[in-house]
Amino acid sequence: MTSPAPTDPAPPQLSAGPRPAPGPAADEGLARRLRALACTAPLHDLDARKANLAGEYSVYTMAEVALAAIDLVTLHMDFDTGADHEQIVARLLPRVAAQAPQRPQEEHERVARWVLENLINVGSVDRGFRAVYGTFGPDGAYTRRDYDFKLIEEVPGHGGGVYLRTTDEAVNVLVGALDTDVTSAQIAAEVKLEILISRGRLADAQLAAEQARYRTVQYSETLRRTLEATRRNVRAVDWLNTVPDMIAEALEHVADRYRHENAILTNIRRARDEAEAGDDPRLADHKRRAAELVDIVKDCIRRHTQLQSRLLEAGPLFRAEQDRQAFARPTGRTGLDLYGQLMAPVLPLPLESATRVTDAYFARGTGLRTPASVRMADLVDVLLTPPAEREHLGAEMPEPDLIATPDDSRFSEEQLARATELLDLEHEAPRRLSGLLAEARRTDPDLPYLVALLAVHAASPPVGTAYRQGEKRLLFAVDDGTELDDPEFGGADLIVGTALLDAEGMAADRSEGA
Repeated sequence: MTSPAPTDPAPPQLSAGPRPAPGPAADEGLARRLRALACTAPLHDLDARKANLAGEYSVYTMAEVALAAIDLVTLHMDFDTGADHEQIVARLLPRVAAQAPQRPQEEHERVARWVLENLINVGSVDRGFRAVYGTFGPDGAYTRRDYDFKLIEEVPGHGGGVYLRTTDEAVNVLVGALDTDVTSAQIAAEVKLEILISRGRLADAQLAAEQARYRTVQYSETLRRTLEATRRNVRAVDWLNTVPDMIAEALEHVADRYRHENAILTNIRRARDEAEAGDDPRLADHKRRAAELVDIVKDCIRRHTQLQSRLLEAGPLFRAEQDRQAFARPTGRTGLDLYGQLMAPVLPLPLESATRVTDAYFARGTGLRTPASVRMADLVDVLLTPPAEREHLGAEMPEPDLIATPDDSRFSEEQLARATELLDLEHEAPRRLSGLLAEARRTDPDLPYLVALLAVHAASPPVGTAYRQGEKRLLFAVDDGTELDDPEFGGADLIVGTALLDAEGMAADRSEGA
């Protein structure tokens, strides 16, 4: 009697429904990894494009030279200045020469300069890199996004000249993480360094110490950019909450790191001194790495000391910039009122007379235009490119994506109309602000705020602008020293009235100006 042949179990049936879009956390993690991959793309692109160089350059590993260049610029830039271009090229030459020692020095220098210029991305307009990646929205739709970044950028120095500075993306390429919190990454690097030193793993400890130093540089860059933004426009930086909190956390961080690094420095020196010199190459390497660690940690302490001094100077710098920008002398040149000085006088004129005025204005108002330089390659492309066929009605215009602006105004149109009617005193004698507020309060409890706002604005009426724009009457308010007696408002009890402007004089002035 034969038994039936065994059969394989049926495979599980998959659901035919659509898979849900990944959650926000998973999508953010994917986007972070895509951005991290994009930061390394320019380095890999160097090895792909080295075949375009005139000569045999396949022996060179360009990505390795690029990482060394980013490392050198990061360690040689200071808080106020960056790294010197020629100095970086000179320090890159030994690493390039080690890859091809039989090649001439001119070739080594050319490779070093080529790698450094490509990291700066000299050939592009904004000298930056761009990568495209996709994310999923709340509705599950796939959206492509642009990620613009730089690795090494040229910045002007305070004493003249141009220096090189690495960006956060370049530092993240070195340490292998993108958009990591500076404080948490620094603490983790210090703890890791201490554990490695206590276990005697000085080779791994040296790598951890270098990563800790990179994070210190990144922390200084954050403060430097904040101070530079303050020098340009003090209102662009939140000095009420964000920056004071950052300075307080940074000072506490520097104090903790300074104590921690001094303890690490003591342990490294002990490990260096306990390693006896002898014929054993392992002991010699152990002592050499311990000595290198001493230099790296001492450099970290120096950078933290410099960062602390800059943090202490941040508050006085903010106050000095606030005074300088707030009390700066206003420009002596008045702005152009296009409506009052150009449109209002020109519109009543006949076309023949108006074109002379507009031609003279636009000839001087558009500014200079720099002619583009003609290159032979561009000229050949223009001459050899066949003309494109044009549609009769032109290219299709994209449909604009209009979003309704929410109405977040405090006062409605009806309230503005009632306040304007209340302040229309053309045929009445001027009134006190207290009486206007009391009358407005009887109509609407919120109306006195609008009336007070319009009255205070009328204390300094724009007479010249109203005169040029052809206004017939103007609201004014005068302070005669009487104190305002009101349950909600304080200050001066202004005298509010309406002044009539000379319409005939305005028309005569406009005709003379035309």
